[in-house]
Amino acid sequence: MTQEIPSTEPQLTGVRNFRDVGGLPTVDGRRVRHGVLFRSGHLAHATAEDAAFLASLGLHTVFDFRNAADQKLEGPDVELPGVRNVNLPLSDPADGAEFWKMVRDGDIDQLRAILSDGQGADRMINSYRTTIKARTGEHSQVLSALAEDSVPALMHCAAGKDRAGLSVAVTLLAVGVERDAIVEDYLKSNAKHRRYRVRRSGSSPDTYSPEVMELLSPLFDAREEYLAAAFETIEETWGGVDTYLEQGLGLTSAHRERLRERLLD
Repeated sequence: MTQEIPSTEPQLTGVRNFRDVGGLPTVDGRRVRHGVLFRSGHLAHATAEDAAFLASLGLHTVFDFRNAADQKLEGPDVELPGVRNVNLPLSDPADGAEFWKMVRDGDIDQLRAILSDGQGADRMINSYRTTIKARTGEHSQVLSALAEDSVPALMHCAAGKDRAGLSVAVTLLAVGVERDAIVEDYLKSNAKHRRYRVRRSGSSPDTYSPEVMELLSPLFDAREEYLAAAFETIEETWGGVDTYLEQGLGLTSAHRERLRERLLD
């Protein structure tokens, strides 16, 4: 029986980019069940009303893919009664503390030096490729947990776009969701009301100038080329999704079938 989830975004004022992944079609004509897999940005700024709504979803597990630096910057997730919190840090979308310090604090010349002429987009593409190749253990852990007992589940990172986006995409690949539908869901993170709120220090007129925001945009956009790079890496490294899941993530056919039972109508 399909659980009907009401429209949620207007109810969440302190959590960005929340959505139910339910309804996405699989290649064999099934659909992801509503109410079993959610994605969002971090939960650190959730209001009491937000927390009450999240608690009403019957979540089993919240997967937090942020690292310690993210948690220090934003704070810990709000605690939801009876929900298991799993912190599983993944490679940051543009890795390096110094880089992110420059993003937050750098002046216009410093930002031009590290982000102009396609450098920002190239960095993101490389990070997606690296995450797919280097974080097989973490993605294996997530899929195994979902197959065993961890649904309903919410996956999030800071913005809910890159680390959570890749983890959701890998999960959807594992249950046979159509590639175009995975991309379409990923690109929903670009909606203005979903986007991560960029925080920069300083009071100069350049702090949030149009040029600065344009330089920063590759880091905070969900771009099809980023997810395409992840899919290409799977093909180049393992030869295809099935081999990636079996050899890269150690997902057995029994695990995949159990995953499909839990996540699909």
